[in-house]
Amino acid sequence: MSWFTTKRERLLWIRVLVVQTAIYATLGLAGTLTRLMTPMLQKFVSTAFLCTFIVVIITGIWAGSRPSLREIGVAVGIVAAYALAVFRMTVSPVERTHLFEYGVVAILVHQALIERARQGGRVPVPAVLAIVLTSILGLIDEFIQYALPNRIYDPRDVLFNVIAALLAISAAKALSWARQKRTRQPNP
Repeated sequence: MSWFTTKRERLLWIRVLVVQTAIYATLGLAGTLTRLMTPMLQKFVSTAFLCTFIVVIITGIWAGSRPSLREIGVAVGIVAAYALAVFRMTVSPVERTHLFEYGVVAILVHQALIERARQGGRVPVPAVLAIVLTSILGLIDEFIQYALPNRIYDPRDVLFNVIAALLAISAAKALSWARQKRTRQPNP
């Protein structure tokens, strides 16, 4: 008996494991990198990385299709919301990376849960469950930091992880909504 309903679900959970392992493995490295960069460079690198990631994801979703004006509008709104969040955050760039890291985790978990639900698995409200599971993984991240000598447990980081999951799932749902509207419209 397999724990997974499909090969795709298994691959998605493996990706969650790989991303989460990478996050945990770099806990000691993040502080060192931050100390090597000036605050302005830190802000630029974190913002550029996050915006590039969002654009790549949205472009990947549209690969081979022609997005509607609604989809483009939603995508611009998502990029603006993330940019605003990054620029308005008065925390270090390390905390800004939570938007990226736990956003990726949330999307992967959400997609795995959706795949399971499509195959008849019992998954109550995949979006909410994805946010909860991602938040738990972020909490584990903070507990690991508590044990490391050069890191500290910060409850704000737990909140950033929850916000990252909320933003990512909301963005995915908004893009999905925009795509459904396009596919339901009759072709002229």
